[in-house]
Amino acid sequence: MARSGRYKVKFRRRREGKTNYYRRREMIKSGLPRLVVRRTNRYIIAQVIIPRVTGDEVIVNAASKELLGFGWKGGLKNTPSAYLVGLVIGYKALLKGVKKVILDIGLHRPIKGTRIFAVLKGVIDAGLEVPHSEDIIPDDDRINGKHIAEYAEKLKGEDETLYKARFSQYLAKGLEPMDLPKHVDEVRNKIKDYYMGWFKKLNIEVPQEAEE
Repeated sequence: MARSGRYKVKFRRRREGKTNYYRRREMIKSGLPRLVVRRTNRYIIAQVIIPRVTGDEVIVNAASKELLGFGWKGGLKNTPSAYLVGLVIGYKALLKGVKKVILDIGLHRPIKGTRIFAVLKGVIDAGLEVPHSEDIIPDDDRINGKHIAEYAEKLKGEDETLYKARFSQYLAKGLEPMDLPKHVDEVRNKIKDYYMGWFKKLNIEVPQEAEE
């Protein structure tokens, strides 16, 4: 191990590959709350965070398991669920008075069309302003799960046993995976109606994007 007086040991989270402190510093310098998006083996998680001297303060958070409360029958870590989580966290942030955020994807690689950017799309559709490049966002077909529906239909025609095994969780909940795009629209509308009700109840102005 280096012993020079000029050698500085990196922060523990940097040594463990968990935090890019240079990127974090630049985001904090923006003065905007951070939209932190993370993936686990089971869920999509999003938080809006404000840095404080005493530590980060979580303003609002959302996870894909919350979608079950809106009748969601699809997977909890796919692209459509990521989009719906973005919609939920976006509405929650607006209710807390947050109107603009900066995206924090941590150590995830910024690959076009990934679930991280599906969350971003949901947040933008909710009415939050987020600096971004349009070409990184998944297209509408992926947001609605059309790729999943098409794969399911193809698999069912080729091997129904494998189809039932691979989509067992969908089928157990009474959802034919070919109907996923329609189901996404149904749940999207439920989420929108629920939060529009809160905007009206609290007499909060609704952004034009959220009404569309």
